[in-house]
Amino acid sequence: METTIPRMPPFPRSPASPNRKDQMPELANMSVVPPNRSQTGWPRGVNQFGNKYIQQTKPLTLERTINLYPLTNYTFGTKEPLYEKDSSVAARFQRMREEFDKIGMRRTVEGVLIVHEHRLPHVLLLQLGTTFFKLPGGELNPGEDEVEGLKRLMTEILGRQDGVLQDWVIDDCIGNWWRPNFEPPQYPYIPAHITKPKEHKKLFLVQLQEKALFAVPKNYKLVAAPLFELYDNAPGYGPIISSLPQLLSRFNFIYN
Repeated sequence: METTIPRMPPFPRSPASPNRKDQMPELANMSVVPPNRSQTGWPRGVNQFGNKYIQQTKPLTLERTINLYPLTNYTFGTKEPLYEKDSSVAARFQRMREEFDKIGMRRTVEGVLIVHEHRLPHVLLLQLGTTFFKLPGGELNPGEDEVEGLKRLMTEILGRQDGVLQDWVIDDCIGNWWRPNFEPPQYPYIPAHITKPKEHKKLFLVQLQEKALFAVPKNYKLVAAPLFELYDNAPGYGPIISSLPQLLSRFNFIYN
């Protein structure tokens, strides 16, 4: 068994008509009531239409609370190597092109697992070689549900080998990325001129249990990267992983 050490590295006025004076009411003969301050509308913040048009709702709770547990609560073992389907980047895009002609856009899901070390959030990443990092996940089968598919992939990649089923708790979808062409660039939006994206990748937050055992393929290392290292570090981790600090900033982390 091995424990991975965190890797630090004004409107125009219309002209008055000739008879406009005759059309004006005799204000001198009318009683003018000054407006009541409480009856005026914007910008004083009082609704002049009452409740007729604006629906009264309770304030929404926009902050989600996520429990984080120490890295030392988790045990990391090893299992047989898990190899990529494609031997090269060129082969990967060739297979994507062939599958796009048959089944359409590729759907990919990835899991974001978070622990903490000294009350600093760390994201668990798979490291292949010395410079390649990825989130656990992969391709969905045609028609496969996103959440169930991610659970399947997480089990294939990090599931234990003793027959005990891992209980993956898939929470919020925290990001969407699209690949417009059969090329490496991906964007967190669909470019305006693209009508048929080639791949849609969704990132899901995975709530870890208080303690767990993970089995890591021998050809990978599981590393815990602190958010401050990922932030604004696309050269080291790519645009998706380096955007995680911003995506995760809406959560309220509880350090257990």
